[in-house]
Amino acid sequence: MMHPRSTPSFILLLPAVFLLCGCGGGSCPSPGVSHGSDSPFKTEYLQPVRIVLEGGMVDNPGHLIPKGRGQVSTSEGEVTRFSPGGFVLLDFGREIQGGLQIARAMGGDKKAALFRVTLGESVSEALSDLSEKGTTATNEHSVRDFEMAVPWLGTSEVGDSGFRFARVELLDFSEDVPVVSIRAKSVMRDLPYRGSFRCSDPLLDSIWKTGAYTVQLCMQDFLWDGIKRDRLVWIGDMHPEVMTVGAVFGEQETVRRSLDFVRDETPASGWMNGIPAYSLWWILIHHQLYRWYADKEYLLEQKEYLRGLLTHVLSSINGDSEAYQGGMRFIDWPSYDNPDVVHAGLQALSVMALEAGAEMTSLIGEGDLSAKCSAVAKTLRTNVPDPVGNSQAAALLCIAGMLDPQIASSIIIENGPSKLTSFMGYYILEALSRGGRYEEAMTFISKYWGLMLELGATTFWEDFNYGNGLVAARIDEVVPEGKFDIHKDGGAWCYVGLRRSLCHGWASGPTPWLSRHVLGIEPVGEGLREVRIEPHLGPLQWAEGTFPTPYGDIAVSHRRNPDGSVSSKVTLPRGVRRVK
Repeated sequence: MMHPRSTPSFILLLPAVFLLCGCGGGSCPSPGVSHGSDSPFKTEYLQPVRIVLEGGMVDNPGHLIPKGRGQVSTSEGEVTRFSPGGFVLLDFGREIQGGLQIARAMGGDKKAALFRVTLGESVSEALSDLSEKGTTATNEHSVRDFEMAVPWLGTSEVGDSGFRFARVELLDFSEDVPVVSIRAKSVMRDLPYRGSFRCSDPLLDSIWKTGAYTVQLCMQDFLWDGIKRDRLVWIGDMHPEVMTVGAVFGEQETVRRSLDFVRDETPASGWMNGIPAYSLWWILIHHQLYRWYADKEYLLEQKEYLRGLLTHVLSSINGDSEAYQGGMRFIDWPSYDNPDVVHAGLQALSVMALEAGAEMTSLIGEGDLSAKCSAVAKTLRTNVPDPVGNSQAAALLCIAGMLDPQIASSIIIENGPSKLTSFMGYYILEALSRGGRYEEAMTFISKYWGLMLELGATTFWEDFNYGNGLVAARIDEVVPEGKFDIHKDGGAWCYVGLRRSLCHGWASGPTPWLSRHVLGIEPVGEGLREVRIEPHLGPLQWAEGTFPTPYGDIAVSHRRNPDGSVSSKVTLPRGVRRVK
């Protein structure tokens, strides 16, 4: 597993101020926006928590583990000494968005020392070389394999990616180089977790928090898909992220900025991100935001575009069937090559989007368009495609109210967690709840997302094959011979191998699901002024938590009594009332 000492395809030699702009590169603001003292971003320097691997000549590597200061001194005490070719592979304990800082002490040759840095979301990725055939390691979207110049008696900060591990190697140099510290620079939004979740199962607690943290990392100036790869605004992928944002952080400008960005980049007569379903998701996200926050002024800002988009959607309906053309027919990657599943999903999304569009256009004075959307949605409901035994298709048809929840639940349960997908997992869980299968949904969460944690995840992944996960090595270890490498050898479609993102916001579905269905906090009507509280503890003995509203946070606590009944304590902020 030795990392070859080859020259990477990207070299970073500029001073850190030009590379990081003081804010972590990828989280740098849009032109005209400054990350000053009132910046919403928090910068944190992390010490490595352990040395995974070392090689060559590195003297006293353990010095890198204790708390470091990132500040050099003229009378430096203990240091770590790198000889040319010596390297360490460091684990910073959790996935972060940001870069790396190296502080070099006084001593020897005063010219800048050149280090090779390879960042990785897994140990395998940090040990992989761009030029090594078959590794699928890339510098796409973010540069994670580069060279870094560190000055004599000074500090450099370089890099901008999503990572947990960093391999640092001293390249050819005239003598040893004394290093004071190597720290990761984490940059993310400084947001309070207004939403919370705790229960009698610590695994579900961890899963809720991991989903929340995954989305928090993706909340840069825009709501990204991933922090290493897919640093883009994929509007359909945003829907489960938006559900997580609402359940954990409440209303956030990042969501609106991302919705407006894709709107402004896409003519109403086109498809967002080149995918018809993603324009439908844009409509559904706006509908969700209005139901939560009842911001009619923001809805009115969408009037012209919404009118054009809904007209475009209506023109793509052929009688009682969707007939989208001119874009990629897509629901999610695992179902991409199954046209029957894609059609079923698009039919369901069309019904939901047109009904949401009818409600919103009625609110903004577009009565004729609202009536037309309602009529076409009603006609589409008469044509229910066969879900062909597919969990994704069954889930979307169920949520649209087009497939009996018991039939959908039976399909999903028969397929089991091995047929879950990171993106569609949220909707599959929702469908199970429609069928009253809360305990089975919690089992799916524990098995599928819990297995990612068991394999060392600190954020949830773009794709996870449950069967491979059962036989795989952990991502935080050098893969033993004969074990499946879940990162390097897994993946498919656009996320083959190490190109795959291990921090993808669309995989956060259990977080909003647990808040809504286990805590039982279900908004009713518009603006979060009315809520229904109906907990579903399943096998749990207790659950408690909070949910953010514009008026304050709802707090609930549920306890199972000896007779099996559940006692609840509910605290509502002023302006919010509980309804049956």
